[in-house]
Amino acid sequence: MPDCSVVLSTTDHSRDSAGMTYVYPVVSRRAGGVSLGINLNPNNACNWHCIYCQVPNLGRGGPPPIDLGLLARELDMMLDDLQSGEFLVRRVPAALRRLVDIAFSGNGEPTSAREFPDAVMVASDAVARHQLTNDVRLRLITNGSLIDRRSVRRGLELLSRAGGEVWFKVDAADARSLARINGTRINVAAMGRRLGECGALCPTWVQTCLFTLDGQPLSSVELDALMGFLVAHKGTICGVHLYGLARPSAQTAAPRLARVAEAWLQRLASHLRDQGLTVTVSP
Repeated sequence: MPDCSVVLSTTDHSRDSAGMTYVYPVVSRRAGGVSLGINLNPNNACNWHCIYCQVPNLGRGGPPPIDLGLLARELDMMLDDLQSGEFLVRRVPAALRRLVDIAFSGNGEPTSAREFPDAVMVASDAVARHQLTNDVRLRLITNGSLIDRRSVRRGLELLSRAGGEVWFKVDAADARSLARINGTRINVAAMGRRLGECGALCPTWVQTCLFTLDGQPLSSVELDALMGFLVAHKGTICGVHLYGLARPSAQTAAPRLARVAEAWLQRLASHLRDQGLTVTVSP
């Protein structure tokens, strides 16, 4: 059983913090408050294998069938607790005691669940039922690799209708770096096409995790490829979230990873802003 007296922090995004199957609260740096996570991959399976992923025993694959009724009940229970104020006082630092979003994230790629569009409806209905439509945003945190699926596109349309947005992972824009960082052989051109399609279906931000590997950040060649990719898509995205490591990786490469200097992140952000992009930085 989880210890429900533990105060949440940005360095611990445990999916077990509420003792539920699908729903878990975290304190999010980028969201600026409490983010209520929806984990559609409780079996710790993903179609990517990111080098910095904090999920233990991460495997390849998709999730088991999702119990939508249980998801709805867990959302109601957690939202009741959050709205009563008791949860926030017990477990959230004073400066962050506000619910800002409900985010499809978790222990794998959320859109790999067949029930993804239905889960979006469950979350949207819960927001309306708790009269949080004007205060809480639905978000999807995704690697974007499954946007060609009809069901995923349907889910994005529903997310957009609910006033939600997408955070689309782009950690690199060359094949070698994508294989090293994200454990995927995805084609860069295909990634760009999917990003454009995602932006057309739902407001979309790019999120980019930056760090050092064996003491080195991205090389100048890799960085140029990433910057070129982001600038090429500035017309279809809302902006870019640049962020550094806050939580330890649970993957074998963990000892080789370290946070990148904040000044380095800020210089990159400045270069991107000079190219007309909106950029936020979470060191």
